[in-house]
Amino acid sequence: MSRAVSPLKIVAALAALVVTAAIVLYLVPSNDYLLLPDAAHPVAPLVRVQGGHDPKGPGGVYFVDVFERRASMFEALFPSIHKGATLVPARLIVPPGVSDKAARQADLREMSISQRVAAAVALRQLGYHVVARPSGVVVAAIDAGSHAVGKLEPADVIVAVDGASTPKPGDSATLAIRRGDERHVVRVRTSADPSDEHRAIVGFAPEQAAEILLPVKVQIDAGNVGGPSAGLAFALEVMEELGRNVDHGHTVAATGQINLDGTVSPIGGARQKIFGVRAAGVDVFLVPAGDNAAIARRYAGGVRVIAVKTFPQALRALATLPRKP
Repeated sequence: MSRAVSPLKIVAALAALVVTAAIVLYLVPSNDYLLLPDAAHPVAPLVRVQGGHDPKGPGGVYFVDVFERRASMFEALFPSIHKGATLVPARLIVPPGVSDKAARQADLREMSISQRVAAAVALRQLGYHVVARPSGVVVAAIDAGSHAVGKLEPADVIVAVDGASTPKPGDSATLAIRRGDERHVVRVRTSADPSDEHRAIVGFAPEQAAEILLPVKVQIDAGNVGGPSAGLAFALEVMEELGRNVDHGHTVAATGQINLDGTVSPIGGARQKIFGVRAAGVDVFLVPAGDNAAIARRYAGGVRVIAVKTFPQALRALATLPRKP
């Protein structure tokens, strides 16, 4: 004669199975990445300008970064367990054909480029003579369906294209590239432009690269933070270090890729960044106009969000803020 199993034991067994499954799911990595907020950081400790000094008094400029890490299976199913988190496919963080290590190195190269550009833009705004000579084309992003996958990496600088004639779709192009301090030569088969089947493209989004010669020495040490999105904050801080009252007593967080012509380009992780700004108790958040600004305003709480398209516009916006009580 068998003995009946009590309902309490069944419930306990089921609970143990659920807990075990949750633990396993939390330990097993998924194919997605999590973007997580990080509190905004003061920029002043990171920047040193020849002849400049750390600004005194109230206010201050802040930059905002985003934690990126591979999500567990559990987090991929329930990303909302982390406040302000966004789940994204791995290909958006690590491009096809690029290793995790190479993607990380590309992020750091983008950070290095953004620092030089930020210093150049700030010094030009102050009337300094800055020399910027075109030095090639930066690979900003790679088309996942192109033959450039596995050969080019983000932040590569294409310094030469071999051959005098324009290639036809399907032909190969020989590219001389600079990857950090190293130089490489790669051959990439071209594809047809989706908008013009007779036009050959390599399959990446380009940006202008330049050799920048600064009239004063500017050092920016962002540690292990990568990517180009702190450019706007760095440019503001360079001006502060040289005695300009940019923040006007407000705590100002800024995000945006700054370009040599002073324009401000959109960035990723806008949702995480506004949560990071709120965590730091910042007064004002400068953010690229468009979708970035719309997202920031949606989650702004009590933070004043200002959309900007150019560096001069950012300076004017700060100069017209109401005086702090």
